[in-house]
Amino acid sequence: MRTRDWPIRSKLTALVVAPVTALLALWIFATTLTFGPALNLLSSRTLLYDLGRPGETVVTELQRERRLSVVQLAGDTELPALAQQRGRTDRAVAELRRRVDGEPLRDAADDLLETRIDKLVTALAALPSGRTFIDDRKVDRAGAIGLYSGMVTAAFQAFAGMATLTDPAINREALALTALGRSRELLGQSDALLAGALTAGRFAEGEHTQLVQTIGNQRWLTESAVADLPESSRAAYQRLTEGEAFTRLRTMQDALVVPNRSGRPAVDAAAWQASQDAVQQQLRDFELSEADALTDRSVPMAVGILVRLAAAGVLGLIAVVVSVLVALRVGRTLARRLSGVRTAALELAEHRLPDVVTRLRQGEQVDVAREAPPLEYGHDEIGEVGRAFTEVQRTAVQAAVDEVTLRRGLNEVFLNIARRSQSLVHRQLHLLDRMERRSEDPDELAELFQVDHLATRLRRHAEDLVILAGSAPGRGWRNPVAIVDLIRGAISEVEAYERVDVTSVQPAGVLGRAVGDVIHLLAELVENATAFSPPDTRVTVSGEQVANGYALEITDQGLGMSDVALEAANIRLASSPEFDPAQSARLGLFVVARLAARHGVRVRLRSSSEGGVTAVVLVPGDLITTEPPAGPDPATLDAASADSSRRLVRTARRGTVTRPRTRPPTAPSASTAPPAPPSGAPASTAPPVTSDDPTDELDGLPRRVRRRTPAAQPRSTVADTPSPRSPEEVRQVMAALQAGTARGRATVVPPAAPAGPAPTPTAAPVVPADPPRNPGPPTATERDA
Repeated sequence: MRTRDWPIRSKLTALVVAPVTALLALWIFATTLTFGPALNLLSSRTLLYDLGRPGETVVTELQRERRLSVVQLAGDTELPALAQQRGRTDRAVAELRRRVDGEPLRDAADDLLETRIDKLVTALAALPSGRTFIDDRKVDRAGAIGLYSGMVTAAFQAFAGMATLTDPAINREALALTALGRSRELLGQSDALLAGALTAGRFAEGEHTQLVQTIGNQRWLTESAVADLPESSRAAYQRLTEGEAFTRLRTMQDALVVPNRSGRPAVDAAAWQASQDAVQQQLRDFELSEADALTDRSVPMAVGILVRLAAAGVLGLIAVVVSVLVALRVGRTLARRLSGVRTAALELAEHRLPDVVTRLRQGEQVDVAREAPPLEYGHDEIGEVGRAFTEVQRTAVQAAVDEVTLRRGLNEVFLNIARRSQSLVHRQLHLLDRMERRSEDPDELAELFQVDHLATRLRRHAEDLVILAGSAPGRGWRNPVAIVDLIRGAISEVEAYERVDVTSVQPAGVLGRAVGDVIHLLAELVENATAFSPPDTRVTVSGEQVANGYALEITDQGLGMSDVALEAANIRLASSPEFDPAQSARLGLFVVARLAARHGVRVRLRSSSEGGVTAVVLVPGDLITTEPPAGPDPATLDAASADSSRRLVRTARRGTVTRPRTRPPTAPSASTAPPAPPSGAPASTAPPVTSDDPTDELDGLPRRVRRRTPAAQPRSTVADTPSPRSPEEVRQVMAALQAGTARGRATVVPPAAPAGPAPTPTAAPVVPADPPRNPGPPTATERDA
């Protein structure tokens, strides 16, 4: 039986119940031991009056009937006195049977006494048949004496069974009275033998010897019985034996035990009968008086025992009750105090400390003394535990305050570093944008595009720090943005962007307030897909409108994740836990969970049919709107907003989903025609293709490609000597540059072009498209005020 995990109340109850139960058991046992003897003494009166008196009467009547039966067998005629005696014997036997069948005697008798009573009743049942044998003279005098002596012996055995009193003195006296009755029975047997011999005129063969033995046994048994009597009873018996009847009877017994060769009894029949009857009556009266005195002494003794038992029982019961009350009171107090300490501990661990941490994270000020009040539980060991726990909870609350303060400071450090990095990256992107627009060298332009892509990824990593700090990134849009543009923007922030395919995307738009976060979320998932899949596999992105929003699926062909890992990742994505530095390997999942929780976006990972993992992003319906127009209206869009829009829809690589944007072609006017090259300028072998050429588009989006210009030719290591130009030539060059600049600013959305790139001369080296670019920092018109 393990008791370690028992509640404290159960343990205290066990400590109380065990000794109290043992004390109660001892009390019951002692009470029973004392109550039994008292009941035994009280039952002696029942045994005396229901068995002793009726049994003694039966014995007396049987002794008289036995003597008359022997006399009748010794003579030739039937005795009328025998028939009368049989009637008296039958009435005594009937009364005895009525008494022994009663409930009081059976309840007072033990098993041994009940057995002996049953034997007595069985022996008495043989009396009628024995009488028949006597009347038919089928038995001799010795047989008749044996018949009645057996019944009397059964009666005395029952009397001996009554002597089971718990008091030794009383029990010894009861046994002495029983033995005295047996001696009187032996005296009766000798009387029956002598009566038969006197009637017949001589002893039958063996009768004299039996008479001598009986007289000897009677004298020995009498001496033994009298020796166990109390002093007063012995004195009374001594006075009784000194009487005339006892003296004559003893003298005649002495004469009978002398050897007799003639075979005739040596006593007078009349004198023997008178002395015998007197002695029998005196002995019977003595036995009855002593039995009554014995019973009278046992009753007060039993009452005294019962009184002492009652006193001891009441005191014992009071002790048990007091023990139980004290144990319950002390146990209840201990349980209440310990439960109070337990409740305080659980309250601190489950409610108070988390509430303090939550309030601290919300920026509230916390009073440690008020949040960790002292626990008063006395001055004993429990009180010491309470005071120790008070110090523990104060330390815990203070540690929570320090921890939250440290985390808040760490978040401020993250946020400060991130804001500085964001500012630098934004300035770097603006600088790169200007350099890309001014660059004419294809190699330099390709390198600038790579630096631009790295800067875009640096901006996303800086935003990760902002999210870790619990703040929102600085990017934001006022107007909705198309889903396909969000996907392209997210792809532009991934290192292996060339492995990502956008398959099918249903037209839709996202509200401007969620554009930046959705781009960041998709970029983290796409980067995970490319990082955890072989480099020769593709990552597909698709999107469709569903009943409760817009679902985007990002599927890779990697090794996948186990069910346990998927479940753990989905729990993390759904609960948006606090950032744990120990889980830095799962930083992307934390960022995704934080961004999803901010806008109610649901993200779930599942196994892909192709063996990898599919990330399902469900954008809620309140963030989804109709797809915005393909391009802004030049008449209503200022220069800054136009620049930001061009950055958002910067070129995507070949093979992405088309977003058709149509615009009727317009013939170039004379004012917008490019000026003729200045005189003396080197003529190119093919018309140059610039990023502003309306024919160089991919799905309606402008795409910047490398130009084939004289500057792309290998440069000499020797510095060129500039040729002198006339002022007129300089004026024409500057006029052409100014006209081209004005024409480029006026043409915001170029006319529609075929899905593929514009053809280029075969002589000109064509470089693949540059990586798609994520939109830069919002301008004043785009940021939510």
